[in-house]
Amino acid sequence: MKTHISLNVSNVEKSIEFYTKMLGIDPVKIKPDYAKFDVANPPLNLTMNQTEFEKGGSLSHLGVQVRSTKDVETISKRWEETGLLTLPEMGTDCCYALQDKVWVSDPDGNSWEVFTVLEDTEGEINEASSCCTPMPEKVSIEGSQKETVCC
Repeated sequence: MKTHISLNVSNVEKSIEFYTKMLGIDPVKIKPDYAKFDVANPPLNLTMNQTEFEKGGSLSHLGVQVRSTKDVETISKRWEETGLLTLPEMGTDCCYALQDKVWVSDPDGNSWEVFTVLEDTEGEINEASSCCTPMPEKVSIEGSQKETVCC
């Protein structure tokens, strides 16, 4: 089995650049208005279709759960080395679990997290409804844009 995610994107070239950095692989198919990444680990068929659309929508965020904090740190380091802007949240109580995570946002504002669950908290600190929804806020950092999230 393999999960398939199809994203509408406003600029397929910018999205290819972002996802190549984020995933650490090149797309397997590129067309003027389309790209496909075939990710081995985790198994994922990620496609992008360039189209006009309203930003926002019902998608909260996307993520990849990994085994350990070391895995989170390894992926975060790779993202930073490729120039992606990251937002770490280590030791955060989210979705009724204590987690270590790092966020990035694609060119269309879709938030992605890589995370590991450290322990179940049953929402002792935060309620799941408010903590796991990224709240984008554009911040200028030395001439570049950074997406930040709140949890």
